[in-house]
Amino acid sequence: MADPRGFLKFTHRETPKRRPVDLRLKDWDEVYEEFSQDTLKEQASRCMDCGIPFCHNGCPLGNLIPEWNDLVRTNRWRDAIERLHATNNFPEFTGRLCPAPCEGSCVLGINQDPVTIKQVEVEIIDNAFREGWVVPLPPTKLTGKTVAVVGSGPAGLAAAQQLTRAGHKVTVFERDDRIGGLLRYGIPEFKMEKRHIDRRLDQMRAEGTEFRTGVNVGVDITAAQLRSEFDAVVLAGGATARRDLPIPGRELDGIHQAMEYLPWANRVQLGDPVIDAEGQPPITAKGKKVIIIGGGDTGADCLGTSHRQGAVSVHQFEIMPRPPETRADSTPWPTYPLMYRVTSAHEEGGERVYSVNTEEFLGENGRVTGLRGHEVVMKDGKFEKVDGSDFEMEADLVLLAMGFTGPEREGLLTDLQVEMSDRGNVGRDDAFATSVPGVYVAGDMGRGQSLIVWAIAEGRAAAAAVDRYLMGNTALPAPIKPTAVPQR
Repeated sequence: MADPRGFLKFTHRETPKRRPVDLRLKDWDEVYEEFSQDTLKEQASRCMDCGIPFCHNGCPLGNLIPEWNDLVRTNRWRDAIERLHATNNFPEFTGRLCPAPCEGSCVLGINQDPVTIKQVEVEIIDNAFREGWVVPLPPTKLTGKTVAVVGSGPAGLAAAQQLTRAGHKVTVFERDDRIGGLLRYGIPEFKMEKRHIDRRLDQMRAEGTEFRTGVNVGVDITAAQLRSEFDAVVLAGGATARRDLPIPGRELDGIHQAMEYLPWANRVQLGDPVIDAEGQPPITAKGKKVIIIGGGDTGADCLGTSHRQGAVSVHQFEIMPRPPETRADSTPWPTYPLMYRVTSAHEEGGERVYSVNTEEFLGENGRVTGLRGHEVVMKDGKFEKVDGSDFEMEADLVLLAMGFTGPEREGLLTDLQVEMSDRGNVGRDDAFATSVPGVYVAGDMGRGQSLIVWAIAEGRAAAAAVDRYLMGNTALPAPIKPTAVPQR
Protein backbone atom coordinates (compact mmCIF):
# COMPACT_ATOMS: atom_id res chain seq x y z
CA MET A 1 0.00 0.00 0.00
CA ALA A 2 1.42 3.38 -0.99
CA ASP A 3 1.59 6.33 1.36
CA PRO A 4 -1.79 7.93 0.57
CA ARG A 5 -0.50 11.36 1.62
CA GLY A 6 2.94 11.12 0.04
CA PHE A 7 2.11 13.43 -2.84
CA LEU A 8 0.93 16.02 -0.33
CA LYS A 9 4.10 15.81 1.74
CA PHE A 10 6.44 16.04 -1.24
CA THR A 11 4.78 18.26 -3.80
CA HIS A 12 7.83 18.98 -5.96
CA ARG A 13 9.20 16.60 -8.56
CA GLU A 14 12.98 16.23 -8.30
CA THR A 15 15.33 14.61 -10.80
CA PRO A 16 19.14 14.28 -10.84
CA LYS A 17 21.10 17.38 -11.72
CA ARG A 18 23.06 17.39 -14.94
CA ARG A 19 26.80 17.98 -14.69
CA PRO A 20 27.85 21.54 -15.68
CA VAL A 21 27.86 21.98 -19.46
CA ASP A 22 31.44 23.21 -19.67
CA LEU A 23 32.57 20.15 -17.73
CA ARG A 24 30.60 17.44 -19.50
CA LEU A 25 31.53 18.69 -22.96
CA LYS A 26 35.09 17.71 -22.15
CA ASP A 27 34.23 14.01 -21.87
CA TRP A 28 31.74 11.39 -23.06
CA ASP A 29 30.53 10.25 -19.64
CA GLU A 30 26.83 10.15 -18.79
CA VAL A 31 25.57 13.63 -18.04
CA TYR A 32 23.73 13.08 -14.75
CA GLU A 33 25.11 13.40 -11.24
CA GLU A 34 24.41 10.92 -8.45
CA PHE A 35 20.93 10.98 -6.93
CA SER A 36 20.66 10.37 -3.19
CA GLN A 37 18.56 7.43 -2.04
CA ASP A 38 16.84 9.56 0.57
CA THR A 39 15.61 11.97 -2.09
CA LEU A 40 14.65 9.05 -4.31
CA LYS A 41 12.53 7.51 -1.56
CA GLU A 42 10.75 10.83 -1.10
CA GLN A 43 10.05 10.96 -4.83
CA ALA A 44 8.83 7.35 -4.85
CA SER A 45 6.43 8.17 -2.03
CA ARG A 46 4.68 10.66 -4.34
CA CYS A 47 3.20 7.62 -6.12
CA MET A 48 -0.47 7.77 -5.16
CA ASP A 49 -2.75 5.03 -3.99
CA CYS A 50 -4.76 5.91 -7.08
CA GLY A 51 -6.84 2.75 -7.41
CA ILE A 52 -6.40 2.49 -11.17
CA PRO A 53 -2.72 3.03 -12.04
CA PHE A 54 -2.85 4.45 -15.55
CA CYS A 55 0.94 4.19 -15.69
CA HIS A 56 0.40 0.47 -16.41
CA ASN A 57 -1.42 1.38 -19.58
CA GLY A 58 1.21 3.95 -20.51
CA CYS A 59 3.99 1.36 -20.30
CA PRO A 60 4.01 -1.30 -23.07
CA LEU A 61 5.92 -3.61 -20.72
CA GLY A 62 3.18 -3.49 -18.11
CA ASN A 63 5.74 -2.54 -15.45
CA LEU A 64 4.41 -2.90 -11.89
CA ILE A 65 5.21 0.71 -11.18
CA PRO A 66 3.18 1.40 -8.00
CA GLU A 67 4.55 -1.79 -6.45
CA TRP A 68 8.22 -1.05 -6.91
CA ASN A 69 7.73 2.62 -6.08
CA ASP A 70 6.39 1.62 -2.68
CA LEU A 71 9.11 -1.00 -2.19
CA VAL A 72 11.70 1.73 -2.70
CA ARG A 73 9.82 4.01 -0.31
CA THR A 74 9.98 1.32 2.37
CA ASN A 75 13.65 0.51 1.63
CA ARG A 76 12.91 -2.99 0.27
CA TRP A 77 15.34 -2.77 -2.64
CA ARG A 78 15.78 -6.51 -3.15
CA ASP A 79 12.04 -6.97 -3.55
CA ALA A 80 11.92 -3.93 -5.85
CA ILE A 81 14.35 -5.39 -8.37
CA GLU A 82 12.44 -8.68 -8.35
CA ARG A 83 9.23 -6.87 -9.27
CA LEU A 84 11.01 -4.76 -11.89
CA HIS A 85 12.70 -7.74 -13.53
CA ALA A 86 9.35 -9.56 -13.60
CA THR A 87 8.29 -7.38 -16.51
CA ASN A 88 11.48 -5.83 -17.91
CA ASN A 89 14.66 -7.67 -18.88
CA PHE A 90 16.76 -4.51 -19.20
CA PRO A 91 15.64 -1.66 -16.92
CA GLU A 92 19.15 -0.18 -17.09
CA PHE A 93 18.43 0.54 -20.78
CA THR A 94 14.86 1.79 -20.47
CA GLY A 95 15.63 3.82 -17.34
CA ARG A 96 18.16 5.81 -19.36
CA LEU A 97 16.64 5.88 -22.84
CA CYS A 98 12.87 5.57 -22.66
CA PRO A 99 10.88 8.84 -23.03
CA ALA A 100 8.69 7.59 -20.15
CA PRO A 101 5.13 7.33 -21.51
CA CYS A 102 4.32 5.98 -18.05
CA GLU A 103 4.95 9.43 -16.59
CA GLY A 104 2.70 10.99 -19.22
CA SER A 105 -0.16 8.82 -17.94
CA CYS A 106 0.61 9.17 -14.22
CA VAL A 107 -2.57 10.09 -12.32
CA LEU A 108 -0.68 12.67 -10.29
CA GLY A 109 0.19 14.34 -13.60
CA ILE A 110 -3.39 15.50 -14.06
CA ASN A 111 -2.73 18.61 -11.99
CA GLN A 112 0.85 18.24 -10.67
CA ASP A 113 4.21 17.13 -12.00
CA PRO A 114 4.15 13.33 -12.41
CA VAL A 115 6.09 10.86 -10.29
CA THR A 116 9.74 10.41 -11.29
CA ILE A 117 9.03 6.83 -12.42
CA LYS A 118 11.94 6.60 -14.82
CA GLN A 119 14.48 7.69 -12.21
CA VAL A 120 13.17 5.24 -9.63
CA GLU A 121 13.49 2.49 -12.23
CA VAL A 122 17.11 3.20 -13.12
CA GLU A 123 18.12 3.56 -9.46
CA ILE A 124 16.58 0.18 -8.65
CA ILE A 125 18.60 -1.64 -11.29
CA ASP A 126 21.83 0.27 -10.68
CA ASN A 127 21.56 -0.53 -6.97
CA ALA A 128 20.89 -4.18 -7.80
CA PHE A 129 24.07 -4.40 -9.87
CA ARG A 130 26.06 -2.75 -7.07
CA GLU A 131 24.69 -5.23 -4.54
CA GLY A 132 25.41 -8.24 -6.76
CA TRP A 133 21.75 -9.20 -7.09
CA VAL A 134 21.77 -9.43 -10.90
CA VAL A 135 22.98 -12.97 -11.48
CA PRO A 136 22.66 -15.49 -14.33
CA LEU A 137 19.40 -17.45 -14.36
CA PRO A 138 20.19 -20.52 -16.49
CA PRO A 139 17.40 -22.96 -17.29
CA THR A 140 16.93 -25.97 -15.02
CA LYS A 141 16.68 -28.25 -18.05
CA LEU A 142 17.14 -28.00 -21.81
CA THR A 143 14.42 -28.69 -24.36
CA GLY A 144 16.66 -29.74 -27.21
CA LYS A 145 15.12 -27.08 -29.43
CA THR A 146 17.19 -24.45 -31.24
CA VAL A 147 16.24 -20.85 -31.99
CA ALA A 148 17.99 -18.25 -34.14
CA VAL A 149 17.52 -14.59 -33.25
CA VAL A 150 18.53 -12.22 -36.05
CA GLY A 151 19.50 -8.83 -34.62
CA SER A 152 20.88 -7.90 -31.22
CA GLY A 153 19.03 -4.73 -30.36
CA PRO A 154 16.66 -4.60 -27.38
CA ALA A 155 13.98 -6.72 -29.09
CA GLY A 156 16.43 -9.44 -30.08
CA LEU A 157 18.16 -9.48 -26.70
CA ALA A 158 14.85 -9.68 -24.82
CA ALA A 159 13.62 -12.54 -27.00
CA ALA A 160 16.94 -14.35 -26.66
CA GLN A 161 17.07 -14.08 -22.87
CA GLN A 162 13.50 -15.28 -22.43
CA LEU A 163 13.95 -18.24 -24.79
CA THR A 164 17.28 -19.22 -23.23
CA ARG A 165 15.71 -19.23 -19.77
CA ALA A 166 12.91 -21.41 -21.15
CA GLY A 167 15.53 -24.05 -21.96
CA HIS A 168 16.06 -23.55 -25.69
CA LYS A 169 19.47 -23.27 -27.33
CA VAL A 170 19.52 -19.70 -28.64
CA THR A 171 21.99 -18.17 -31.07
CA VAL A 172 21.92 -14.42 -31.68
CA PHE A 173 23.27 -13.23 -35.03
CA GLU A 174 24.58 -9.67 -35.44
CA ARG A 175 26.13 -8.27 -38.62
CA ASP A 176 28.15 -5.62 -36.75
CA ASP A 177 31.33 -6.51 -34.89
CA ARG A 178 29.73 -6.04 -31.46
CA ILE A 179 26.42 -6.96 -29.90
CA GLY A 180 23.84 -4.28 -29.12
CA GLY A 181 22.35 -2.90 -32.33
CA LEU A 182 21.43 0.77 -31.99
CA LEU A 183 22.16 0.56 -28.28
CA ARG A 184 25.78 -0.02 -29.21
CA TYR A 185 26.32 2.11 -32.29
CA GLY A 186 23.42 4.57 -32.33
CA ILE A 187 23.06 5.80 -28.75
CA PRO A 188 25.95 8.12 -27.76
CA GLU A 189 28.05 7.29 -24.74
CA PHE A 190 26.84 10.40 -22.88
CA LYS A 191 23.29 9.02 -22.92
CA MET A 192 24.22 5.45 -22.00
CA GLU A 193 27.71 4.18 -21.34
CA LYS A 194 28.31 0.89 -23.10
CA ARG A 195 29.40 -0.84 -19.91
CA HIS A 196 25.71 -1.28 -19.19
CA ILE A 197 25.36 -3.45 -22.30
CA ASP A 198 28.51 -5.44 -21.61
CA ARG A 199 27.59 -6.48 -18.08
CA ARG A 200 24.15 -7.63 -19.25
CA LEU A 201 25.74 -9.64 -22.06
CA ASP A 202 27.98 -11.33 -19.48
CA GLN A 203 24.84 -12.46 -17.68
CA MET A 204 23.25 -13.74 -20.88
CA ARG A 205 26.36 -15.69 -21.91
CA ALA A 206 26.48 -17.31 -18.48
CA GLU A 207 22.83 -18.31 -18.94
CA GLY A 208 23.70 -20.06 -22.20
CA THR A 209 22.88 -17.59 -24.99
CA GLU A 210 25.39 -17.76 -27.85
CA PHE A 211 26.34 -14.60 -29.75
CA ARG A 212 27.76 -14.55 -33.25
CA THR A 213 28.96 -11.18 -34.52
CA GLY A 214 30.05 -10.17 -38.00
CA VAL A 215 27.43 -12.42 -39.57
CA ASN A 216 25.13 -10.85 -42.15
CA VAL A 217 22.22 -13.27 -42.25
CA GLY A 218 20.96 -13.53 -45.80
CA VAL A 219 24.52 -13.13 -47.12
CA ASP A 220 26.95 -15.06 -44.92
CA ILE A 221 24.18 -17.50 -43.97
CA THR A 222 21.32 -18.05 -46.38
CA ALA A 223 17.68 -18.06 -45.38
CA ALA A 224 17.49 -21.74 -46.33
CA GLN A 225 20.41 -22.58 -44.03
CA LEU A 226 18.85 -20.63 -41.20
CA ARG A 227 15.56 -22.49 -41.45
CA SER A 228 17.20 -25.90 -41.81
CA GLU A 229 19.60 -25.45 -38.87
CA PHE A 230 17.13 -23.99 -36.36
CA ASP A 231 13.70 -25.07 -35.16
CA ALA A 232 12.48 -21.46 -35.04
CA VAL A 233 13.66 -18.03 -36.10
CA VAL A 234 12.99 -14.61 -34.55
CA LEU A 235 13.53 -11.64 -36.87
CA ALA A 236 14.61 -8.65 -34.78
CA GLY A 237 16.76 -6.70 -37.21
CA GLY A 238 15.10 -3.34 -36.65
CA ALA A 239 13.90 -0.68 -39.08
CA THR A 240 17.21 0.24 -40.67
CA ALA A 241 16.11 1.68 -44.03
CA ARG A 242 16.95 5.36 -43.49
CA ARG A 243 14.67 8.12 -44.72
CA ASP A 244 16.57 10.22 -47.25
CA LEU A 245 16.17 13.77 -48.56
CA PRO A 246 16.34 13.52 -52.38
CA ILE A 247 16.68 17.19 -53.28
CA PRO A 248 19.16 18.97 -55.57
CA GLY A 249 22.71 18.74 -54.21
CA ARG A 250 22.15 15.56 -52.20
CA GLU A 251 25.19 14.00 -53.91
CA LEU A 252 27.62 16.53 -52.42
CA ASP A 253 30.30 15.37 -49.99
CA GLY A 254 29.69 16.33 -46.38
CA ILE A 255 26.03 15.23 -46.32
CA HIS A 256 25.57 12.11 -44.23
CA GLN A 257 22.87 10.03 -42.64
CA ALA A 258 22.90 10.21 -38.84
CA MET A 259 23.69 6.50 -38.67
CA GLU A 260 26.70 7.05 -40.90
CA TYR A 261 27.94 9.64 -38.43
CA LEU A 262 27.06 8.50 -34.90
CA PRO A 263 28.75 5.05 -34.85
CA TRP A 264 32.20 6.55 -35.42
CA ALA A 265 32.05 8.49 -32.17
CA ASN A 266 31.03 5.34 -30.31
CA ARG A 267 33.88 3.39 -31.88
CA VAL A 268 36.38 6.00 -30.72
CA GLN A 269 35.10 5.66 -27.15
CA LEU A 270 35.34 1.86 -27.43
CA GLY A 271 39.01 2.18 -28.36
CA ASP A 272 38.79 1.17 -32.02
CA PRO A 273 41.70 2.41 -34.21
CA VAL A 274 39.55 4.65 -36.38
CA ILE A 275 40.94 8.12 -35.63
CA ASP A 276 43.29 10.16 -37.79
CA ALA A 277 46.49 11.99 -36.83
CA GLU A 278 44.42 14.73 -35.16
CA GLY A 279 42.46 12.22 -33.11
CA GLN A 280 39.28 12.56 -35.18
CA PRO A 281 37.06 9.83 -36.68
CA PRO A 282 36.36 9.65 -40.46
CA ILE A 283 33.23 11.83 -40.09
CA THR A 284 33.61 14.59 -37.53
CA ALA A 285 32.05 17.95 -36.64
CA LYS A 286 35.33 19.43 -35.40
CA GLY A 287 35.73 23.00 -36.66
CA LYS A 288 32.61 22.77 -38.83
CA LYS A 289 29.31 24.54 -39.21
CA VAL A 290 26.79 21.75 -38.72
CA ILE A 291 23.15 21.56 -39.74
CA ILE A 292 21.05 18.65 -38.48
CA ILE A 293 17.84 17.99 -40.38
CA GLY A 294 15.41 16.28 -38.03
CA GLY A 295 14.19 17.40 -34.63
CA GLY A 296 13.80 14.06 -32.84
CA ASP A 297 15.96 12.04 -30.49
CA THR A 298 18.42 11.02 -33.19
CA GLY A 299 18.90 14.66 -34.11
CA ALA A 300 19.58 15.44 -30.45
CA ASP A 301 22.14 12.63 -30.38
CA CYS A 302 23.88 14.24 -33.36
CA LEU A 303 23.72 17.59 -31.57
CA GLY A 304 25.42 16.37 -28.41
CA THR A 305 28.02 14.48 -30.42
CA SER A 306 28.78 17.57 -32.53
CA HIS A 307 29.29 19.65 -29.39
CA ARG A 308 31.79 17.18 -27.98
CA GLN A 309 33.71 17.01 -31.24
CA GLY A 310 34.14 20.79 -31.33
CA ALA A 311 31.67 22.10 -33.90
CA VAL A 312 31.84 25.84 -34.65
CA SER A 313 28.04 26.11 -34.75
CA VAL A 314 25.08 23.72 -34.83
CA HIS A 315 21.55 24.29 -36.13
CA GLN A 316 18.85 21.65 -35.80
CA PHE A 317 16.00 21.91 -38.32
CA GLU A 318 12.49 20.61 -37.73
CA ILE A 319 9.67 20.86 -40.27
CA MET A 320 6.99 20.76 -37.55
CA PRO A 321 6.10 23.87 -35.53
CA ARG A 322 7.55 24.35 -32.06
CA PRO A 323 5.49 22.43 -29.49
CA PRO A 324 3.81 24.30 -26.63
CA GLU A 325 5.52 24.71 -23.26
CA THR A 326 2.86 22.61 -21.52
CA ARG A 327 0.80 19.60 -22.60
CA ALA A 328 -0.91 20.27 -25.92
CA ASP A 329 -4.70 20.06 -26.08
CA SER A 330 -4.30 17.44 -28.81
CA THR A 331 -2.65 15.04 -26.32
CA PRO A 332 -4.77 15.15 -23.16
CA TRP A 333 -4.01 13.01 -20.13
CA PRO A 334 -3.35 10.05 -20.09
CA THR A 335 -1.82 10.15 -23.60
CA TYR A 336 1.86 10.90 -24.10
CA PRO A 337 2.04 14.71 -24.02
CA LEU A 338 3.16 16.75 -27.00
CA MET A 339 5.19 19.55 -25.43
CA TYR A 340 8.48 21.41 -25.74
CA ARG A 341 11.35 19.44 -24.21
CA VAL A 342 14.97 20.35 -23.60
CA THR A 343 17.33 17.39 -23.65
CA SER A 344 20.84 17.50 -22.22
CA ALA A 345 22.17 18.04 -25.75
CA HIS A 346 19.90 21.04 -26.35
CA GLU A 347 21.00 22.48 -23.03
CA GLU A 348 24.60 22.38 -24.28
CA GLY A 349 24.06 24.81 -27.13
CA GLY A 350 23.01 25.03 -30.75
CA GLU A 351 19.92 26.59 -32.23
CA ARG A 352 16.63 24.79 -32.84
CA VAL A 353 14.82 26.03 -35.93
CA TYR A 354 11.17 25.04 -36.36
CA SER A 355 8.74 25.12 -39.30
CA VAL A 356 11.44 25.04 -41.98
CA ASN A 357 11.88 22.94 -45.11
CA THR A 358 15.16 22.37 -46.94
CA GLU A 359 14.77 22.58 -50.70
CA GLU A 360 18.36 22.51 -52.01
CA PHE A 361 21.91 21.78 -50.88
CA LEU A 362 24.57 24.22 -52.05
CA GLY A 363 28.18 23.35 -52.77
CA GLU A 364 31.51 24.09 -54.39
CA ASN A 365 34.02 21.65 -55.88
CA GLY A 366 31.78 18.72 -55.03
CA ARG A 367 31.44 19.56 -51.33
CA VAL A 368 28.51 21.02 -49.41
CA THR A 369 28.83 24.67 -48.40
CA GLY A 370 25.29 25.36 -47.26
CA LEU A 371 21.63 24.92 -48.00
CA ARG A 372 18.62 26.86 -49.19
CA GLY A 373 15.32 26.58 -47.38
CA HIS A 374 12.10 28.33 -46.44
CA GLU A 375 9.54 28.48 -43.67
CA VAL A 376 6.39 26.38 -43.86
CA VAL A 377 2.95 26.38 -42.32
CA MET A 378 0.57 23.43 -42.13
CA LYS A 379 -2.81 23.79 -43.82
CA ASP A 380 -5.31 20.98 -44.20
CA GLY A 381 -2.68 18.45 -43.19
CA LYS A 382 -0.09 19.64 -45.72
CA PHE A 383 2.94 21.87 -45.45
CA GLU A 384 2.77 25.05 -47.51
CA LYS A 385 5.60 27.47 -48.18
CA VAL A 386 5.47 30.86 -46.47
CA ASP A 387 5.95 33.48 -49.19
CA GLY A 388 9.05 35.59 -48.79
CA SER A 389 10.62 33.30 -46.19
CA ASP A 390 13.47 31.95 -48.34
CA PHE A 391 16.88 31.82 -46.69
CA GLU A 392 20.36 30.39 -47.16
CA MET A 393 22.62 29.06 -44.41
CA GLU A 394 26.25 27.99 -44.48
CA ALA A 395 27.18 24.43 -43.58
CA ASP A 396 30.29 22.24 -43.76
CA LEU A 397 28.50 19.16 -42.45
CA VAL A 398 24.83 18.22 -42.91
CA LEU A 399 23.38 15.32 -40.94
CA LEU A 400 20.07 13.71 -41.93
CA ALA A 401 18.20 12.51 -38.84
CA MET A 402 14.72 12.03 -40.28
CA GLY A 403 13.99 8.53 -39.05
CA PHE A 404 13.56 5.22 -40.82
CA THR A 405 11.08 3.87 -43.35
CA GLY A 406 11.15 0.20 -42.33
CA PRO A 407 13.38 -2.86 -42.54
CA GLU A 408 15.86 -3.52 -45.33
CA ARG A 409 14.22 -5.98 -47.72
CA GLU A 410 17.14 -7.12 -49.84
CA GLY A 411 18.83 -10.25 -48.60
CA LEU A 412 17.17 -12.09 -45.74
CA LEU A 413 13.58 -10.85 -46.06
CA THR A 414 13.55 -11.35 -49.82
CA ASP A 415 15.03 -14.83 -49.53
CA LEU A 416 12.64 -15.83 -46.75
CA GLN A 417 9.73 -14.59 -48.88
CA VAL A 418 7.88 -13.25 -45.85
CA GLU A 419 4.79 -11.19 -46.56
CA MET A 420 5.07 -7.47 -45.89
CA SER A 421 2.44 -5.24 -44.32
CA ASP A 422 0.82 -2.27 -46.02
CA ARG A 423 3.20 -0.03 -44.07
CA GLY A 424 6.27 -1.79 -45.46
CA ASN A 425 7.14 -3.77 -42.34
CA VAL A 426 7.32 -7.54 -41.92
CA GLY A 427 3.75 -8.75 -41.60
CA ARG A 428 2.74 -10.81 -38.59
CA ASP A 429 -0.39 -12.20 -36.97
CA ASP A 430 -1.51 -11.73 -33.38
CA ALA A 431 1.08 -14.28 -32.25
CA PHE A 432 3.99 -12.45 -33.92
CA ALA A 433 4.22 -15.20 -36.55
CA THR A 434 5.14 -14.23 -40.10
CA SER A 435 3.70 -15.88 -43.19
CA VAL A 436 6.59 -18.38 -43.10
CA PRO A 437 6.07 -21.27 -40.64
CA GLY A 438 8.43 -21.13 -37.68
CA VAL A 439 9.55 -17.58 -38.41
CA TYR A 440 8.52 -14.82 -36.01
CA VAL A 441 9.21 -11.09 -35.89
CA ALA A 442 9.63 -8.64 -33.02
CA GLY A 443 10.45 -4.99 -32.58
CA ASP A 444 10.88 -2.33 -35.23
CA MET A 445 11.20 -4.84 -38.07
CA GLY A 446 7.53 -5.70 -37.64
CA ARG A 447 6.21 -2.64 -35.87
CA GLY A 448 8.12 0.14 -37.58
CA GLN A 449 10.37 2.66 -35.86
CA SER A 450 9.27 2.89 -32.24
CA LEU A 451 10.35 3.09 -28.59
CA ILE A 452 12.77 0.86 -26.71
CA VAL A 453 9.98 -0.23 -24.35
CA TRP A 454 7.95 -1.48 -27.31
CA ALA A 455 11.00 -3.36 -28.60
CA ILE A 456 11.57 -5.17 -25.30
CA ALA A 457 7.85 -5.86 -24.86
CA GLU A 458 7.60 -7.33 -28.34
CA GLY A 459 10.75 -9.40 -27.81
CA ARG A 460 9.23 -10.88 -24.66
CA ALA A 461 5.87 -11.51 -26.33
CA ALA A 462 7.46 -13.08 -29.42
CA ALA A 463 9.54 -15.33 -27.17
CA ALA A 464 6.36 -16.61 -25.51
CA ALA A 465 4.84 -17.29 -28.94
CA VAL A 466 7.94 -19.17 -30.10
CA ASP A 467 8.03 -21.22 -26.90
CA ARG A 468 4.40 -22.17 -27.41
CA TYR A 469 5.10 -23.08 -31.05
CA LEU A 470 8.00 -25.35 -30.04
CA MET A 471 6.54 -26.91 -26.90
CA GLY A 472 2.76 -26.66 -27.26
CA ASN A 473 2.43 -24.35 -24.25
CA THR A 474 4.46 -21.71 -22.44
CA ALA A 475 5.01 -20.22 -19.02
CA LEU A 476 6.71 -17.14 -20.46
CA PRO A 477 4.82 -13.86 -19.99
CA ALA A 478 3.48 -12.05 -23.05
CA PRO A 479 2.99 -8.38 -22.11
CA ILE A 480 1.37 -7.19 -25.34
CA LYS A 481 -2.27 -7.77 -26.20
CA PRO A 482 -2.95 -9.08 -29.72
CA THR A 483 -4.95 -5.95 -30.52
CA ALA A 484 -1.76 -3.89 -30.08
CA VAL A 485 0.01 -5.75 -32.88
CA PRO A 486 -0.31 -4.59 -36.51
CA GLN A 487 -1.91 -7.33 -38.57
CA ARG A 488 -0.71 -8.82 -41.83
